[in-house]
Amino acid sequence: MDLEKRILLRFLDAQRDRVPVILDGLPAAALRRPVLPSGWSCLDLVHHLALEERLWLRGIVGGQPVALPESADDDRAEWRVDAAATPEEVLGLYRDEIARANAVLEAVSLDAPPRRLFSRWPDWHIRDVRWVVLHLIEETARHLGHLDVARELLDGRTGLAQDRTGA
Repeated sequence: MDLEKRILLRFLDAQRDRVPVILDGLPAAALRRPVLPSGWSCLDLVHHLALEERLWLRGIVGGQPVALPESADDDRAEWRVDAAATPEEVLGLYRDEIARANAVLEAVSLDAPPRRLFSRWPDWHIRDVRWVVLHLIEETARHLGHLDVARELLDGRTGLAQDRTGA
């Protein structure tokens, strides 16, 4: 793997690795509790991140036959976790999608064009795999901020406080 790809994946993995850290210690009820007006819970957001990994890396970069959301209604549906799903299952899905996404990335060049696009974003100019990886770094980091705010509203802890205490 070339140096640029290793560096980009290191940045992406650093964002991915923070997800369970921010949520560590929250009981299942808190993980399911919406705290913002938009109505999503921490588990809903982790589910969304898992599906983003699937969509962008397995679907768009790898060309694998994964469902692609074609409307805003599909986007809203992907944020909702089934009531029967446990936190362990949702976090497991996220870990599994990361592993599958990394396998796709191992097999492609950053310069490779996406293998699949979809009609929902006809004006997006997704040039190459590099663009997708940078987008996922941004997407994951943005949602980490959302998780950090949700955590603070739920019990007062923040990612920064966790970093300072080593938790």
